[in-house]
Amino acid sequence: MALFHPRQQLWLEHFSWNDDSTQVIGKTPCGRATVSALQLNRVGVVNLRRLLTSAGLHPPP
Repeated sequence: MALFHPRQQLWLEHFSWNDDSTQVIGKTPCGRATVSALQLNRVGVVNLRRLLTSAGLHPPP
């Protein structure tokens, strides 16, 4: 499966955030493959997103 290409595809078509905006959810096969291959929801990244959310810096616009 092909991975997401940010210069050719729109993020919102392939991904969304979970309820507390700490985990990326792949909405399409391409999105799910990208989340898995790049380990976008590994523990350290999810914890960082929690901190950024509490500081009002996440999710990005």
